Amino acid sequence: MDTLHAPVILDIAGTSLTADDRRRLAHPLTGGLILFARHFEHRAQLTALCAEAKSIRPDLLIAVDQEGGRVQRFRTDGFTALPAMRTLGELWMEDAMRAVQAATATGMVLALELRACGVDFSFAPVLDLDHAEDAPGAANGGGTASAHSRSAVIGSRSFHRDPRVVSLLGQSLIQGLALAGMGSCGKHFPGHGYVSADSHVDVPVDTRSLKAILAEDARPFEWLSLSLSAVMPAHVVYRKVDSRPAGFSRRWLQDILRERLGFAGAVFSDDLGMAGARVIEGRPVGFTEAALAALDAGCDLVLLCNQSLEDNGRAIDELLDGLTAAQARGDWTPAIDSEARRAALVPQSAPLTWDELMLAPRYLEALARLP
Repeated sequence: MDTLHAPVILDIAGTSLTADDRRRLAHPLTGGLILFARHFEHRAQLTALCAEAKSIRPDLLIAVDQEGGRVQRFRTDGFTALPAMRTLGELWMEDAMRAVQAATATGMVLALELRACGVDFSFAPVLDLDHAEDAPGAANGGGTASAHSRSAVIGSRSFHRDPRVVSLLGQSLIQGLALAGMGSCGKHFPGHGYVSADSHVDVPVDTRSLKAILAEDARPFEWLSLSLSAVMPAHVVYRKVDSRPAGFSRRWLQDILRERLGFAGAVFSDDLGMAGARVIEGRPVGFTEAALAALDAGCDLVLLCNQSLEDNGRAIDELLDGLTAAQARGDWTPAIDSEARRAALVPQSAPLTWDELMLAPRYLEALARLP
């Protein structure tokens, strides 16, 4: 089957490719591979894995969550321990210009090290606000209010409570990524920091008005709309705006993100393997229906993570087969603009090798400026 659009970002089971992995990566609807800590033994193994994946599809987007702090998939065999975003926000309160420089250094180190091993992209930075104790309570999936402490989902992953600080530090980290030839992904639009429920296992509900959300949580996405390469929406229902989670909402993704905020980059769904990602208007849906809903709402790419370990990857095959059938029926039309946005995320410059990196003055200077 020929296609103009490869929207699926999938994972693999282990540290090397199996025959099933190779078959799925070669599928015309597969546009990317997402890696996790289980895919890493050491740098040489990671580099070989990425090279083999690229040999199947040279323009495959190889991605990882390498934010820093508690969300950093690769931590050993030379990878630098990156600071949590909250650390940079705390530094801002002491010395704003040093924090800006440290954020740029963090982005540069993150990207240079990943690219030296063949990884193209990291889902960073987190642009959610750290509401901490200031919110009166966010409704959970059942619709009841609860005492609102630091979100277990976001917490130290957030730079700060103030959207201006989040935007300035986010811009600096984006610059560091770009200096190393890597794009950026702001998450989780329009803001996940206010709700306490975890969308991995629940459907969080934010009861604030659109005006309130746009005035605070969505501000970093508005202010950075020209800088961000990509955005990932939250699996959160903003009840006063739409009954669907943001990642399934045409109002959020097209009317607000694209039209009102002027964002022209790629839009990823969050992981469709998450429990909160497969409930639409109170109704559980399958992987294919969830992917079609995300694509119809305005996502360019859909992620399906951690399914290769379950039943020999049955869910991945179900999604690839389901999208193929939907295209054949005319229920889904590949979008050439979406494919262009996907391709734009693949770095165009050659990376430094790890040995070259260890002698690169800019990398060594960036290391020295980490907090």
